[in-house]
Amino acid sequence: MRKSVYSTAILLSFSLFGVLATNAIAPRQMELLGRGVVAVNQGDGKVFVSWRMLGTDPEAIAFNLYRAENGGKPVRLNDKPLADAANFVDAKADLTNTNSYFVRPVLKGKEQAASKPFSLPANASARQYLSIPLQTPTGYTPNDASVGDLDGDGEYEIVLHQTGRARDNSQAGLTDSPILEAYKLDGLLLWRINLGRNIREGAHYTQFMVYDLDGDGRAEIACKTADGTVDGKGKVIGDAGADWISKEPATLGKILTGPEYFTIFDGLTGAALATADYIPARGDLGGWGGVGGNGGNDRNGNRADRFLAAVAYLDGVRPSVVMCRGYYGRSVLAAWDWRNGKLSSRWVFDSAQPGLEEFSGQGNHGLSVADVDGDGKDEIVYGAMCVDDNGKGLYSTGLRHGDALHVSDLDPARPGVEVYGVHEIEEHTKGPGVAMFDARTGKILWTGDPDKDVGRGVAADIDPRHPGAETWGGSEGLKTCKGERIGTSPRSVNFAIWWDGDLLRELLDRNAISKWDWQNAKLDTIFTAEGCLSNNGSKATPVLSADLFGDWREEVIFRTTDNKELRIFTTTIPTKYRFPTLMHDSQYRLSIAWQNVGYNQPPHPSFYLGEGMAKR
Repeated sequence: MRKSVYSTAILLSFSLFGVLATNAIAPRQMELLGRGVVAVNQGDGKVFVSWRMLGTDPEAIAFNLYRAENGGKPVRLNDKPLADAANFVDAKADLTNTNSYFVRPVLKGKEQAASKPFSLPANASARQYLSIPLQTPTGYTPNDASVGDLDGDGEYEIVLHQTGRARDNSQAGLTDSPILEAYKLDGLLLWRINLGRNIREGAHYTQFMVYDLDGDGRAEIACKTADGTVDGKGKVIGDAGADWISKEPATLGKILTGPEYFTIFDGLTGAALATADYIPARGDLGGWGGVGGNGGNDRNGNRADRFLAAVAYLDGVRPSVVMCRGYYGRSVLAAWDWRNGKLSSRWVFDSAQPGLEEFSGQGNHGLSVADVDGDGKDEIVYGAMCVDDNGKGLYSTGLRHGDALHVSDLDPARPGVEVYGVHEIEEHTKGPGVAMFDARTGKILWTGDPDKDVGRGVAADIDPRHPGAETWGGSEGLKTCKGERIGTSPRSVNFAIWWDGDLLRELLDRNAISKWDWQNAKLDTIFTAEGCLSNNGSKATPVLSADLFGDWREEVIFRTTDNKELRIFTTTIPTKYRFPTLMHDSQYRLSIAWQNVGYNQPPHPSFYLGEGMAKR
């Protein structure tokens, strides 16, 4: 059995502002991460170096930064221990040499063990990305990705979804088999899983969770499988010869019959570890309609094959997988535990059960996970409703189905976290197009865009003049977290990212990052990923956006235009702020796990990180 290397500290404990996760009652099993040192040639003879502070670090921790040239004796770069930031600009490196950087934590005046070094090759070009060469199959395109520590070394590997022909659930037509691949950051391909012809390709079909589910220090992969799925070792799941693809013109290419499975894969090898029947089964294709969206129904799989997934700490200590089906009408969430080599069902929530009718049709093209009631256990914010950690319905707002969802402490003046989302009010239905509600109770705080179908919406702190997150989406402009209009909204209504070093969030759309000029109400592009493309058509989302290494700012991954490479872009802008890695905030880390689900949404932490954040 692999030994657990989890940190069991109560997370988070943030330095500088002293933010403390007071809602954690029992210690959560979280990843044991290394320092994530990264060095980038900025040009002009300067190297930008940054590293992680951890959620388990004491506030008084400081660091010494070292550089070794061509394998020689390391030289300390700082005069006194670095206690106010986790980044440094080295202006004295000889870039014709190989330069290796590492840090040593300093506690009570004593140096601790050195971090894993990061080597900047000799004559490295001035660029702010790490290149990951891919082995993209012919006819495929790199799409969404997730990360996990697959080999237990304290640093992340990438699990990439390669897509060929894809179709939306509403469309007939043949697709290619979805493929998952695992890469180390140096481009080493660890394995390839082919989900097979009986798993349809499309944004609403293939949701894959990457997380250490059993506490052994290495992440697993969990997803829906079917007859003909081939694992990373070449082993076939189910009947290798089965073909459940519909040949009928109206449903051509859809998989509406045949067995459905749920599989846990080993993160290091891609081997299938356990397979069970998927919960819930599709059953009657006409049994998935309801009040959400336009309130309609179908028998062609459009509603029956809408899948979502998440990872949540349902017992407050260990992670569980939640696999979901349906959101336009009937919505089913099935929680699974992977413990000691065994896969077991934890609970099933089904809105078709008597007395749960109000939970029908409230799901989104995505979800979020948060401890909304402060009991140390996670709830599933399923669009306009919430399911408690025990699998019982916590509340339904009745706001109906929508596309975009943001859950965090959006209004720091209120206790707890809030939910901001947009809703598809279409085809003569009624209701608000945007709304903010209390994540604990479902109490609606304010609404906007009445009776309008709003497709995009964002909540992020982009204007320092107003406390909390600003919100926008629909036709009513930029608003405060209280719902008060403050002016014209940004044209970017997509992702948000911490990039430039202040506490405001920047906006990520397509392959560019922009800063909101709140004084002149306009966007200024501050970074463009040249030679790269975004994914998912008009959604224009990155491969992944997350705090992957370095200091607390976020990285963003794009594919290159030739689909042969991933590029992980990292900021080179110094910051005076020092926080532990956002990946040691449980809600933020879980949002990275679900980012690939449905219509990808940006990650948010459990606390307010923005201008004027409280020192506690």
